[in-house]
Amino acid sequence: MYAVFQVGGQQFRASVGDRICVELLPQPVGEAVELDQVLLVSDGNEVQVGRPTVEGAKVKATVVEQGQGDKITVFHYRPGGKRHKVKTGHRQDYTWLRVDDIVAG
Repeated sequence: MYAVFQVGGQQFRASVGDRICVELLPQPVGEAVELDQVLLVSDGNEVQVGRPTVEGAKVKATVVEQGQGDKITVFHYRPGGKRHKVKTGHRQDYTWLRVDDIVAG
């Protein structure tokens, strides 16, 4: 059984027991999260597709870890002698979820 659901503007496909990395959520580590933006649920034989979401379907997950991703370098440069060079870095905050249960609608 798997589900396609939406968290923070991104779509994920996960089964029970999977560990997924999503945008930072406000819940602390160890707390349960219910995600109700389920777009598709499949149990192997039957597929339920939502319009836009599946009625009554939920993905129950637990917050396993919160942290930051790898650092990326952002460099702005304008050629032609304009003397504009800016170098900055960025680390995105993430939350890792473990999918505990998928409830079909």
